[in-house]
Amino acid sequence: MELQYLIDTDWAIDHLRGKNEKVRDKIKEFRSSGIAISIISVAELYCGIYYISEEDKRKKKEEQLEAFLSVFKVLSIEKAICKIFAQTGNELKRNGKCIDNFDLMIASTALFHNLTLLTNNRKHFDRIVGLQIISIQETI
Repeated sequence: MELQYLIDTDWAIDHLRGKNEKVRDKIKEFRSSGIAISIISVAELYCGIYYISEEDKRKKKEEQLEAFLSVFKVLSIEKAICKIFAQTGNELKRNGKCIDNFDLMIASTALFHNLTLLTNNRKHFDRIVGLQIISIQETI
């Protein structure tokens, strides 16, 4: 299956927490078109789980995460993505529009693979030239 979308951490969190039915519905709809997730988002999701101090609750959340991740292709970081990260990051810095490095790496992954980013964090990602974005507000 050819990939068309990259899910951002915020959509993954909304889905896992059951906070946003519209996000859940869109993930289900777009899955048949091919959705990937960045290894950076996977790391961010695990950070949230390992922040939980209660072991039983943490174990349950980790099992939910593993089940969630099993339906996505996990995209790793490679040298070409690092180059996009550096070029884009320096361009943003020169223009006084810096964003978090994790967000920049997720965006660089989407750009490299020519994927549309599924995110509601337009505040940061709209700064990146050429990045295609779908947020829940657009898909209602």
